Amino acid sequence: MEIFEIYSYHFTLINLIDLVLLIGVIYQLYRMLKGSLAFNMMAGLLTIYFAWLLVRFFKMPLMETVLGEFTKVGFLAILIVFQQEIRKFLLLIGRGRLARENQSIFRFLPWNWKVEKNFNTNYEDIADTCEILASTHTGALLIFPKTSEMKFIGASGEVLDAHISKKLLLSIFNKTSPLHDGAVIIANSKIKAANAVLPISDNPEYQSKYGLRHLSAIGITEQTDAVALIVSEERGTMAYAIGGKVTENISRQDILDFLTKEFSTDLLSAR
Repeated sequence: MEIFEIYSYHFTLINLIDLVLLIGVIYQLYRMLKGSLAFNMMAGLLTIYFAWLLVRFFKMPLMETVLGEFTKVGFLAILIVFQQEIRKFLLLIGRGRLARENQSIFRFLPWNWKVEKNFNTNYEDIADTCEILASTHTGALLIFPKTSEMKFIGASGEVLDAHISKKLLLSIFNKTSPLHDGAVIIANSKIKAANAVLPISDNPEYQSKYGLRHLSAIGITEQTDAVALIVSEERGTMAYAIGGKVTENISRQDILDFLTKEFSTDLLSAR
């Protein structure tokens, strides 16, 4: 049954449903990938794809062939590079997590686990915790995502969804705790996960200079827009990482200033 016509193209009810579903899938992919390395790769691939459509329209066979091959290889590269994330996503579906998540039936989807624009995070407790851990030479790694809570990465450790407190953070990073080795992910005023496993930077400039904790902080900030706080177990010093770069030997006030700069709307409501 025809509903309407645009430039001699006849829209039926099935066509309309098909279009709405496609827009929905594209939007959800955008929300899932935004702020990650995958988003930049996907944007580059789509640019090549639209260029391929353009040269195909103007009947340029050589460019059409070259760009067409790039598009095929690009999709294959995404499947290879992000096979771990794809596998975890499929496991969420296969394990029946859908029924156990309350409220919305779509709550398990990674694009629905996002960072809200404004939340009241107690950065004073976080800064105090880092200072105490540094004084006792206790290693720690805290990750603050900006646009995605990184549910796939959080699922590699222990999902907590707990309110932030100095005592809880000190307990997690206690050397006798089974959760102290991995990273803590903090978003929406809560500790979303502990003992999370992060990607390690393969930058040769850093591999000979830093240990696993710092390389993990560099790796996650290289691949996403998250920022990280690191407490060195060996040196008893604090550092932060952003965009794959580390600033070392910082103070408690430096941590507060850093978080103020990166999450100013959050900290204003916390003071």
